[in-house]
Amino acid sequence: MPKTKKASPHRVAVVQHPPVLLHRETTIKRGVELMEEAAAGGARLVSFPETWLPGYPEWLWRLRPGDDFELTSKIHARLLENAVDLKAGHLKPIQAAARRLKQTVSIGVHERDSEFSRGTLYNTVVLIGPDGEVLNRHRKLIPTNPERMVWGVGDARGLRVIETPAGRVGSLICWENYMPLARFSLFAQGCEVYVAPTWDAGSTWVSTMRHIAAEGRCWVLGSGTAMRAKDIPADFPERARLFPDLEDWFNPGDSVIVGPDGKLVAGPLHEKHGILFADCDPERASAAKRTAATDATIAIGRFTAARPSGGSTRCPARSSFRPHVP
Repeated sequence: MPKTKKASPHRVAVVQHPPVLLHRETTIKRGVELMEEAAAGGARLVSFPETWLPGYPEWLWRLRPGDDFELTSKIHARLLENAVDLKAGHLKPIQAAARRLKQTVSIGVHERDSEFSRGTLYNTVVLIGPDGEVLNRHRKLIPTNPERMVWGVGDARGLRVIETPAGRVGSLICWENYMPLARFSLFAQGCEVYVAPTWDAGSTWVSTMRHIAAEGRCWVLGSGTAMRAKDIPADFPERARLFPDLEDWFNPGDSVIVGPDGKLVAGPLHEKHGILFADCDPERASAAKRTAATDATIAIGRFTAARPSGGSTRCPARSSFRPHVP
């Protein structure tokens, strides 16, 4: 895990704008426009929310599996049609914009795997480099509660920290951030910029983002989605029934940018559409580890305080840990 090149200080941007729900191509067009807006603000790293393309399945929390079977099936068919197939090149406009704007981009998508079955969707975060190439694809390990009716179970192949001009970037999706060993896997790879796309919001979530920054001594980009009912397209099936109050902020967003000391640098952006900006120096993440009680990866990865009686001081989990590189 050697660091090949020092990342220079730069601006980061967290996008908190709604997608055009269940419209892939229109949402991609909006995404490119937002990348251009972020570039105009000087951003070299841009983060979009969880499954922003083509939008988080909020309807799951409002429909009943039995009584609403027909409506759920109708919406799911639309979702399948508008999901992202990486092999088919659906992200090429985003990749081309990243190349043109020289940006590193993290974007959440509903991924449809065209190489195996085509019937399974994954909650995936894709990292694109400033050369337009896909650097990493991480699938959410365990979908949360009713999300399991939409997404398959992910795997650890994407639990990788990637060297980019914006620093060493890693990502966990929404409530994966409550999985200590998943966080540890990123800390152990020297994560400097920790990207957390989410559908969650509120004070507990903001506190979680601050805790992770302080725990891992890294920058944290908490990317939420702020949406009102009127942000949902009129052609969404039975919109009036599922989202009757057009002015209701059913997700307030609460995106944040947190420094390696756990202090808020920008946000939370509450019940607003916008883009958060902050100046980020990745080297602060490495330097900040000195001020922690100890490096989190060392504290977790060895027996010092709790040594088994008469046992070895060698920790099998630590000695055998190797980040997976496909």
